[in-house]
Amino acid sequence: MKNKTVYALLLAVCVIGFWVFENFYTQATYTDPNTNDEKTNGVLLPSSTTGEVVHHQYFSLSYSEAHEQAEWVAYELKKEHLTYDDRKRPYFIEDPEVRTKSADWKNYRGSGYDRGHLCPAGDRRFSEYAYNETFYTSNISPQDRDFNAGVWNRLEQKVRRWCKKHGDLFVVTGGVLEQGLEEIGEEDVDVPKAFYKIVFNTKNDSRGVLAFLIPNKESNAPLHTFLVPIDVLEEKTGLDFFEQQPKTWQDAREHEVDAEGWDF
Repeated sequence: MKNKTVYALLLAVCVIGFWVFENFYTQATYTDPNTNDEKTNGVLLPSSTTGEVVHHQYFSLSYSEAHEQAEWVAYELKKEHLTYDDRKRPYFIEDPEVRTKSADWKNYRGSGYDRGHLCPAGDRRFSEYAYNETFYTSNISPQDRDFNAGVWNRLEQKVRRWCKKHGDLFVVTGGVLEQGLEEIGEEDVDVPKAFYKIVFNTKNDSRGVLAFLIPNKESNAPLHTFLVPIDVLEEKTGLDFFEQQPKTWQDAREHEVDAEGWDF
């Protein structure tokens, strides 16, 4: 009888402890506590199919709990951001601003997939806080290792070169999230079959908008061969990427591929 009472008390303590942890535990944060600046241009943000939009200081995202990753990450890339400061890579941690909690990085362990950044750490070397924010697990998605180190890396480097040459850019990127995807880890993180990236020159509106759709595997094909109309991405993702822009603006830029003025 005495043992049963002890076990019951221990069980009650565990249940209460778990409840307290779930409801009152404050997760670690990489965001600067001394500022609440919102850097992302809200007028250019895409729609959200989930309603879980999070604004960090140096990027915004829409989190899909069903897929355990962001359906998009959006950020501004400015010339002054392009530094080569050496930064120490921090640990990946769950995003404290995601209401449903972003997936633990351990889901990727042993999966054969990289923890692929959506907002690249290389675009955020100008500040320790900006760099560290890219290591929230809400900013990663399972990527084929050769893809991540290959064609996807080539595109990220090209975007930085465009920013340096042509001026400030607005970038939206993510995996194409759909039904029936391969899943990894205990939290069933979905593995996208393809990733997209949209690049808009905010300093020269006439230059147009580029949209890329790349299968999640390595390719040596030239980057321009992955260009698609924004309409194609919207059909595949269910997102409206420039929903706050006038219809005339969207009609002029979203139906066709226009790479004029962009050097490949």
